[in-house]
Amino acid sequence: MSYQQGYQFDYMADEGDMSDFVEDVEEENQGGDMGLDEYDMFEQLTKVSDTSSAQARKGKDIQGIPWDRLNITREKYRLTRLEQYKNYENIPLSGEAVDKECKQMQKGGNYYDFFHNTRLVKPTILHFQLRNLVWATSKHDVYLMSNFSVMHWSSLSGNLSEVLNFAGHVAPTEKHAGSLLEGFMQTQISTLAVKDNFLVAGGFQGELTCKSLDKQGVSFCTRTTHDDNAITNAVEIYDRLGGGMHFMASNNDCGIREYDMEKFQLLNHFRFPWPVNHTSISPDHRLVAVVGDHVDALLMDSQNGKTIAKVVGHLDYSFASAWHPDGRIFATGNQDKTSRVWDIRNLSLPVAVLKNNLGAARSIRFSSDGQFMVVAEPADFVHIYSTKADYEVRQEIDFFGEISGVSMSPDDESLYIGIWDRTYASLLQYNRRHTYGYLDSYF
Repeated sequence: MSYQQGYQFDYMADEGDMSDFVEDVEEENQGGDMGLDEYDMFEQLTKVSDTSSAQARKGKDIQGIPWDRLNITREKYRLTRLEQYKNYENIPLSGEAVDKECKQMQKGGNYYDFFHNTRLVKPTILHFQLRNLVWATSKHDVYLMSNFSVMHWSSLSGNLSEVLNFAGHVAPTEKHAGSLLEGFMQTQISTLAVKDNFLVAGGFQGELTCKSLDKQGVSFCTRTTHDDNAITNAVEIYDRLGGGMHFMASNNDCGIREYDMEKFQLLNHFRFPWPVNHTSISPDHRLVAVVGDHVDALLMDSQNGKTIAKVVGHLDYSFASAWHPDGRIFATGNQDKTSRVWDIRNLSLPVAVLKNNLGAARSIRFSSDGQFMVVAEPADFVHIYSTKADYEVRQEIDFFGEISGVSMSPDDESLYIGIWDRTYASLLQYNRRHTYGYLDSYF
């Protein structure tokens, strides 16, 4: 992945957010800079509140954007975004090549219903290519990054609380071999993973911080490498077949490191010829899908790190991967604006090539029951594909803002989307559609 941290903020700023748009509209209306009255109008236009499913059904914008008070319709602004948004590419014209050869799957799926948009929650992003910063541990509990803090949001109680603050000094309260007892100062968190009661945060300088959510303090701190190019790109926490939990960290120093979560010992360190952006382990724990700064993905033996197969088809670098619970199907997400679905029994051609609207596939999640695959773009769109329909039918969730992460609850009942925007930052919640959906007014 790109190491120019300063550049990435400029890149996201170039795309613009809704506050820039509203300000531009006001200046156009007033013919120049805003005076006091115009600033009052600007405050009114950008003053937004939560949106419930009942309000959305009555016509309120799910993000609270006051389209009726702007001189542009939502539909026209959507067309503007589609025309102007620039997909980031490491290999020039990779997305354009896909546009010519690949068609989008039909819309029409309706699997998850909008439930609530929470403005109290303010997701943020550190690096524009890394978007795994939102995790749901139940249908009501979500963990996410907000500036230097890991926050916990309960949709049941409506309570937002801070779990861990990296702005100051963070040090372990437990003693484990290899742990940095002095801890870290002002850690910039590039990636996050939360599963059950365990949290692992990865930093921009190779830091790893582990915490048990049912205990006070931090369990373990380590710096994986002192390499200048040390960004922790992704972390995956998973159950071991024999019991216990492990996690795997993917790093820009071209390494994958596996740790146990009981004593926090380094179990394996596998090296590759290019920076590793994301890994995911198969349900039977035999294989690891490895993607990074190369057009090809790899299938790796989880025990010895040997490459079992190359996965060929993408045209740019990949930043996402995920396994279907059947253990035969996996998916990769790429900056060529596609997700590709693969079957390990025949890797010569993908099962499906799924094209995005704006840009790269930054996050991929399969539902626990295997019925759906969720793909998040860098901004504005999340797609839900039906695996039963061979990925040929999708639900498109459409909004405005950069996506910090997407997560399904373990029971597949809730889908959460983090939106990063200076004015309209929020957490979107969608609930799985059931025949008794009318009961949502009681919850």
